Amino acid sequence: MEKGKSVDAQLDEESPSEKKLKRKDYERELKRLHVELVKLQEWVRHAGKKICIIFEGRDGAGKGGTIKAITARVSPRIFRVVALPAPTEREQSQMYIQRYLPHLPAGGEIVIFDRSWYNRAGVERVMEFCSEKQAERFLKIVPDVEKAIIDSGVILIKYWLEVSPDEQTRRLEARIDDGRKIWKLSKMDLKSYTRWDEYSRARDEMFAATDTPWAPWYVARSDDKRKARLNIIEHLLSRIPYTEIKREKVKLPKRHVASISERETHSFKFIPEPH
Repeated sequence: MEKGKSVDAQLDEESPSEKKLKRKDYERELKRLHVELVKLQEWVRHAGKKICIIFEGRDGAGKGGTIKAITARVSPRIFRVVALPAPTEREQSQMYIQRYLPHLPAGGEIVIFDRSWYNRAGVERVMEFCSEKQAERFLKIVPDVEKAIIDSGVILIKYWLEVSPDEQTRRLEARIDDGRKIWKLSKMDLKSYTRWDEYSRARDEMFAATDTPWAPWYVARSDDKRKARLNIIEHLLSRIPYTEIKREKVKLPKRHVASISERETHSFKFIPEPH
């Protein structure tokens, strides 16, 4: 992030092409990137690397869709997605970041946080779930915590997905009458929606305090979901020095499939087939 300027000011200075990416072109590029993500996966597994990826942004910014695009063709045993629910009463009494630490990657793992410890600097601060003093203390200490995480061998990459007010409104309105998406629109989301300016200020203060040389923030414009997903995956791959692990060519071995007359039969309970 450029020092001394808000995200909004920087976004106003440089506007991306408004030309929409066609689905066919998107799917072709995504297929290519999926191949690279599999190469990354095999390198992480083989070399025992530890990678932690954080996704933050407002409601409707496209975090979930981006994470699904990343993980669609890889192993969930290596690419692990963490989306923690609201803290329990016990967790509320713990050191704030304590509930996140057990989810950090071990060797051979890539952990993706769908919202992270930065909840304290964002939603908790804006929605007054924590005090200003608690938020300010978090912003003061988190750079050192992230330095310790990185010093332990973790590759830490932080993304903020930036959606415009109009596009956020369009996406949230689309959830109202869509039975597939209505679960994404809670009372808290509606209350949060009214606090655009408060979120902007919280975001800018978060960047000012935690955009460090060892753990910088990367901002992705997300009004065009397809472009955002491709751009983020391209950037993610560029930030990790993976190499392709050579694999032996796979050839299926021979097998024998018994005929019906050669095996005992069983009366299977097939499901109805309306389609």
